[in-house]
Amino acid sequence: MNTDSLFEPLQLGRHTLNNRVVLPPLTRSRSTQPGNIANALMATYYQQRAGAGLMVTEGTQIEPRGQGYAWTPGIYSPEQIEGWRKVTDAVHAQGNIIFAQLWHVGRVSHTSLQPDGAAPVAPSAIAANNVKVFIETGPGSGILAEPSMPRALTTAEVKELVQLYAQAARNALSAGFDGVELHCANGYLVNQFISEHSNQRDDEYGGSLHNRLRFLREIVAAVAEVVGADRLGVRFAPLFASTEEDRVYMGLVETDPHNTYIEAIKVLEEAGIAYLSIAEADWDNAPELSDDFRREVRQTFSGRIIYAGRYTVERGVKTLAAGLGDLIAFGRPFIANPDLPQRIANGWPLNPVDPATMYGGTAEGYTDYPVYQAE
Repeated sequence: MNTDSLFEPLQLGRHTLNNRVVLPPLTRSRSTQPGNIANALMATYYQQRAGAGLMVTEGTQIEPRGQGYAWTPGIYSPEQIEGWRKVTDAVHAQGNIIFAQLWHVGRVSHTSLQPDGAAPVAPSAIAANNVKVFIETGPGSGILAEPSMPRALTTAEVKELVQLYAQAARNALSAGFDGVELHCANGYLVNQFISEHSNQRDDEYGGSLHNRLRFLREIVAAVAEVVGADRLGVRFAPLFASTEEDRVYMGLVETDPHNTYIEAIKVLEEAGIAYLSIAEADWDNAPELSDDFRREVRQTFSGRIIYAGRYTVERGVKTLAAGLGDLIAFGRPFIANPDLPQRIANGWPLNPVDPATMYGGTAEGYTDYPVYQAE
């Protein structure tokens, strides 16, 4: 297969990328405790994968209430900023570009992860369903648990959260990142504001779709003012339910997901951000995005478009050839293959992923995956 299209340079905002292969955000839960601090092991992990044209970090929580899983890193304390500097220095030493993904889980959390054991915060006091969080039960050990019942944010608190996103963006620049991506997907806080099912507010942030998109609109504007729109990306995960079982995914599938996300993408277009990242559902039998939707995304958004989720090299090449996307992200393959771009370019076989070492732990299943060596 001709993979040349994946290795063409690309202008992304103010950055020139060496290729179209993306390392997407991948939660690995290896931060130093206490403090959820990025560390030297994480720096090695990212440096190993610096062959990607663009790298986006695992989700990093913008404040203590933003955490929904044990051992995930933050970007709100001086120690966390310094920890991330180790990562950006390691990546920049390889001549690569790395963005920080700014994350707040909202209601997808547990009281044991929240400051003073308080309830998680959310647009409305509605519990997340069909999802688990990961809580620590001891040093290096934990269990999956049901999310706790959240409390609704006040209007003033929502406005404070917008400023917390802006401060996290400042922290990312201080840590040496080349830009930031806003995590607005997968049922987390921004997604909760967008969804008619999780947002039942009666203030300016609830009700109509225009109002439900207000939180997104304000965060994008606030963060763009800090980093520049040309160093800002947003990640969405539109889900089109084909069955009632799909519809209950985190309780967030819209009655009209097509219109909801096209209107959300118009917000990004108006802001002039650098890229839109679309994470497709990656579980077995998940409904796929239609070509009609993809074409309307392309017509609506003039920036770069990244696609991710169960992408093979062949599917990625076809997406680029069809003009529907500009970059392709490979998640699990990049976990197990630090030299993934070289393997793609040369047609070399891939290492399989070890699911037992995906989250938490040590270097095993993290930085010990081998690069390809010809026999």
